[in-house]
Order: sequence, then C-alpha cells, then structure tokens
Amino acid sequence: MSTRGDVVAVTCLALEARIALGPGVSVICTHASQLIAALDRAARRGASGIISFGIAGGLAPHLAAGDWVVGSSVRTDEECFPTDRAWARALLDALPGALHAEIIGADAPVAHPLEKRRLHVRTGAVAVDNESHVAARIAAAYRIPFAACRAVIDPAHSELPPAAVTGLRHDGTADVLAVLRSVVRQPSQIPALARTALEARTAGAALRRGRRLLGVGLAFPYFRDVTLDSPVAVEAV
Repeated sequence: MSTRGDVVAVTCLALEARIALGPGVSVICTHASQLIAALDRAARRGASGIISFGIAGGLAPHLAAGDWVVGSSVRTDEECFPTDRAWARALLDALPGALHAEIIGADAPVAHPLEKRRLHVRTGAVAVDNESHVAARIAAAYRIPFAACRAVIDPAHSELPPAAVTGLRHDGTADVLAVLRSVVRQPSQIPALARTALEARTAGAALRRGRRLLGVGLAFPYFRDVTLDSPVAVEAV
C-alpha cells in the first residue's frame, strides 16, 4: 500500500490504529518484532513524517490515566533521538495541558510500579512504550521528521496484570482466550484487570478527543503538495 506523502502513525493496538487513521495519515499497526521492516518499507515509499501515536505507561508520579505526553526526545539505554521541534510545538499547541518531556522506549512492557519508579529515577523519562524507540530509529536513519504523542494508560502507581500484557495478538487485537486462560491461572489479578480496563477506557477517550484536536496529518507542519483525502491503513503481518 502506498504511503507516499502521508504521515505514518506507528501503533501496536488496533484501537490506536482506528483512531489515528485520517486525512494525510497512514497507519502501521503491528507487534514491535515486525515494526522495523514495516517502517523501512513506509520510509522507502516516501513517508513525509513518522509519529509514534497511542498509549503509554506512566513513569512520572504526577501523571494520571488520559494525560498527554508529547515527546521532547525518545531514548533507550544506549541512544537518544530528538523529536522534530516544529512538530512537537504544533502538537503541544493542539493539546492543552500536554506535557513536553522525554519518553523512553522499551522492548517489553514495564508492568510493576517498582520497575516504573526505577526507570523514571534512572532516566528522567516520564512515560514508556514499546514502539517509539523503533520509530525514532528508522526516522533518524531516513532523515524523516519524527514526533511522539502518547496518552497515559497505566499511571506509575498502577501494576499491569499478566492478562493485560499477554492478551494481545500481533495485529493489535485482544486475544480473549489468552486473557481468560491467564485469569483462570491467576484469579487474584481480577481487581487489577478491572482497574486496568477503566484506565484503558479513560486513555481511549483521551485519544479520541486528542485526535480530533490534532486534525489533518496529526498536526504535521510540513505538508505541501500532498493529497489528503485518501488515508491508507498499513498493517504489517
């Protein structure tokens, strides 16, 4: 599928992908293990920009479910990728109350409050997700403008239960049977799973409101002669 001229939004959940898709925006929704190849293809097809869009885990203790973070940079333990300043400013202007701060990318979910606290203290990052660092690395390699815009789902004090971590297919849809099996094995996680569901509902509502505010191209500031009436969804399999 062609992404020429579009902004490419990188997500891992089908819900995030449906929300992100719109005029001037194509979507890659896939598991992190397949993300590099999918992004490489999109970059070669002429993507105008790459944005990491969706939900994130909160690391800073003052962030609540539904709060927005616009990345000033995205880091890993070894690298740090600055985001495009003009794009970040446009995102901040469109999202009242959004925090402009560093996001850290991790190859696996950071589920436990103690892990989150240690990561925040060690790096200073305020949020964590599993796609931003991959998207940032590909954008840097191809010299494509990059941004990261994430709504918090699980705050720093919240623990992600096992069912929430394992119950996801590679295409970003929920694996209901995997969730049920996890609950049967460990029924004590049910209260945490219910809390996570409420936090997910709050984050999803924030994503929808924010998406409306961001408008064409997810606030991308560099569109010129780009066709904006035929968005294309790109899903790696």
